[in-house]
Amino acid sequence: MKIFISADMEGISGVATNQQLKTNSEYQRFRKLMTADVNAAIEGAFNGGAKEVVVADGHGNMSNILVEELDPRARLVSGNNRVMCQLEGLDDTFDGIMFVGHHGREAGSERTVISHTLAGICVNEMKINDRVVGETEMNTLVAGGFNVPAIFISGDDAYVKEVQETLPDVKGAVTKRAVDRFAAELLHPEVARKEIREKAELAVKDIKSFKPQTVEGPVTFNIEFKGPQQAMMTTTFPTVELTGPRSIRFTCDDVVTAYKHMWGCVIIAMTATNGVLGSVNA
Repeated sequence: MKIFISADMEGISGVATNQQLKTNSEYQRFRKLMTADVNAAIEGAFNGGAKEVVVADGHGNMSNILVEELDPRARLVSGNNRVMCQLEGLDDTFDGIMFVGHHGREAGSERTVISHTLAGICVNEMKINDRVVGETEMNTLVAGGFNVPAIFISGDDAYVKEVQETLPDVKGAVTKRAVDRFAAELLHPEVARKEIREKAELAVKDIKSFKPQTVEGPVTFNIEFKGPQQAMMTTTFPTVELTGPRSIRFTCDDVVTAYKHMWGCVIIAMTATNGVLGSVNA
């Protein structure tokens, strides 16, 4: 049995504010906490019967997990030049996908800790075929394009509730109680990891009960950005059209292709936030 883990940082045990994840703050300490939460999920997966686990580091520059402290039974996808963003390495050979340390969407619960959708600097809202999605919901549909079901999530209680509204059977490990976007009632990391380990094990043992979430093609993305310059620059893609000063739409034949297209648009939008050429003077 082969399990894929997409790991983020906002939902890991111990995190309550965005400042804790900045490189000039307590970042090194939280890299260790992230690695430990991922290890708990890996251990649970192997305890449940997994024979192979691949982890994709999906936060920020996607180079946060400390490979020397990672469970040696797992392999790590690290680094940020990726076509498939948080899902780099996923294909139809996997039996299930887990989301460790993830968070709520920008247009979701105001109580979800450090809520955003993929790139807080530029994205207000994303829709797939008119359905509002956060990172987990979107990634779950893309995994469904490979016939891979989502089986486990971990993060704050509001995030778990948000995801289980559309994925009621997914196993959820709560790492903290959301107080506000930048405040949380934290469990001790060891308590949170025990929950992660146990729920991940149950998810793998019960894997045959999960069904992939699928979306029929063609697949249309609607993205609302935070600034008009971000939306405008994405129209350098020939299939992207403006639907408003800050909004775009594009359609692809299938969800995997659409996901790659979306990620390209977000990369351009992030670059365009302060002008695509920055301080270039050549």
